[in-house]
Amino acid sequence: MIAFDSRQIITVSITLFAMIDIMGSLPVLLSLREKMGHIDSVKATAASGFLMILFLLVGEPFLKLLSVDEHSFAVAGSIVIFVIAMEMILGFEFFKADSDAKTGSLIPIAFPLIAGSGTLTTIMSLKATIHPNNIFVGIIINLIIIFVVLSSLSFIERILGKAGLMVLRKFFGVILLAIAVGIFKSNVNLINAGVAPH
Repeated sequence: MIAFDSRQIITVSITLFAMIDIMGSLPVLLSLREKMGHIDSVKATAASGFLMILFLLVGEPFLKLLSVDEHSFAVAGSIVIFVIAMEMILGFEFFKADSDAKTGSLIPIAFPLIAGSGTLTTIMSLKATIHPNNIFVGIIINLIIIFVVLSSLSFIERILGKAGLMVLRKFFGVILLAIAVGIFKSNVNLINAGVAPH
């Protein structure tokens, strides 16, 4: 019998929504959209969903198969976020624009902005107390929200205007930089302390 619990679904949905923080990522997404010209919302959402469901089903074994521990995985994601933050603050271009924007819709949008290391490890952690079916439903709910936001970037951009976008880009660039440094620092410390498996 398939176990569905509305309370567990709500818990998972809210937890993942807070972790993904798609609304807080708007300045980053708009900045990347301006550079790439277009974000493939279907591809970005599908890739994010694939990663989330993959980690729901075989997260820990998958990382072990690649000889990667979750702390090293988090450090790698933090470096990508750090580079994006530097772009937003300084205006330099590190990620070169893709002609069809399909590659950019995967990296850095699907990973690590949406399905980042924090989101993926959270999904693995939720399995300890919540039935996988309820986690799956929570993932689907968040993917619907992600798709709606990505599909509405042009509308959001028109509302904010160029001046508003510039202010948000610089401000959230600093916030994103701090988040990246925090993720990097905490996980490097855990690796050095011997917490991560070798």
